[in-house]
Amino acid sequence: MSLSRITLSSGRSIELTELRMSTTYGGMLEGYPCRLINDRKVSGLLRRAENAFSFAPVHPVPPSREYPDQTAGAFGPVEVLPSVACIGVFGSTAVDPEVDAVLYRSALVVAWFQATPDVPSGENADPALRGIAWDELAKDYEL
Repeated sequence: MSLSRITLSSGRSIELTELRMSTTYGGMLEGYPCRLINDRKVSGLLRRAENAFSFAPVHPVPPSREYPDQTAGAFGPVEVLPSVACIGVFGSTAVDPEVDAVLYRSALVVAWFQATPDVPSGENADPALRGIAWDELAKDYEL
């Protein structure tokens, strides 16, 4: 059973089978969101995805970054990422047309940021998620 289905821009349908969400700036006691902090947030999310799901390749979706009109601090201008950090495990039919479609599936772990804690689904999913080059990134595995 999948949590949701997403139709990629390529037309391929993928299923979200596991989703981990966390607040982007949870636990930030001091300072302010800036490029230095955000680059660490992005690399940390990618590292968590790689450690948690070593069975499949991990693909990071570059997050949008906003620059509110606030006074810059010691680390440069304020830069804000979307408020929810996500790691999702997606599956689909096999990528390699030569393998048995009954015995093989493909998988990809995706790390991304989004504005709300909603489960992405259908053709309404974020365009960055829908634009994933599945056939180039996903890995086939035997059931």
